[in-house]
Amino acid sequence: MSLTRRQTATALLTLPLGPGLALTATPAHGGGGEGGRPRPRTIHIAGDSTAAVKHADAAPETGWGMALPFFLAGRLRVANHAVNGRSSKSFLDEGRLTALLAGVRPGDLVLVQFGHNDQKTEDPARGTDPYTTYQEYLRQYVKGARARRARPVLVTSVERRRFTADGTARPSLGEYPAAMRALAAEEEVPLVDVQALSLARWQELGPDGTEACFLWLDPGDSPNHPDGARDNTHFRPAGAIEVARLTARALLSEDALAPRDVRRLDDRVPAEWITWPGQV
Repeated sequence: MSLTRRQTATALLTLPLGPGLALTATPAHGGGGEGGRPRPRTIHIAGDSTAAVKHADAAPETGWGMALPFFLAGRLRVANHAVNGRSSKSFLDEGRLTALLAGVRPGDLVLVQFGHNDQKTEDPARGTDPYTTYQEYLRQYVKGARARRARPVLVTSVERRRFTADGTARPSLGEYPAAMRALAAEEEVPLVDVQALSLARWQELGPDGTEACFLWLDPGDSPNHPDGARDNTHFRPAGAIEVARLTARALLSEDALAPRDVRRLDDRVPAEWITWPGQV
């Protein structure tokens, strides 16, 4: 299977919205919908494991991109191209940006969230420098979206679960968020500052409250994690929903989405609405 077909198969999965509802991504061909109806606007996600679709064998791990449709109007579509372990560099070098852009149409949004794996500077396939190569790669995402007459949106990486001894949430992403903020200002691109927003949210919840958001499991909690887990980077459904809500609110405040494009921003979204592809 080619990279484009493989990525499309993941990105165009049906994304559940809750009982009796579903939000599907739009096929990456043609300018209109079925029967001549206008093609729905699509939100494309380029990112890493914190946003990516997780399959049944990884449950209850959940990417925030899986929860974003819960906060969007039904006429919007989500094409989630985020992939575990990718950086701004490796995602592009592997041809994944090309595959994403093939499905982008005028008026779409392209959300770009990288930083976690860019920090791995010991890995030449992924590591970038915040104010040189990181920004250079991000510019290619911005340029590619604009060439398709879509709107790029830079999204700072969601914060990990890190606390000082006195319970203060602390940043873990180095200079990458600041470098993205600077680039957004330079390129006049909307910025969704999930790093700052999530850091503030983790502070509100505290060390104990954030355990329910991240992949903290006791032995026996999940057959996919028989020995349990203490993962302070990846999410359970509650955490993915928290981050997706922050993202949708910020897209609205940045005028990347209109009020009619969002919903449930202040409503409870049950964790049970999350399902994983391949789940029986």
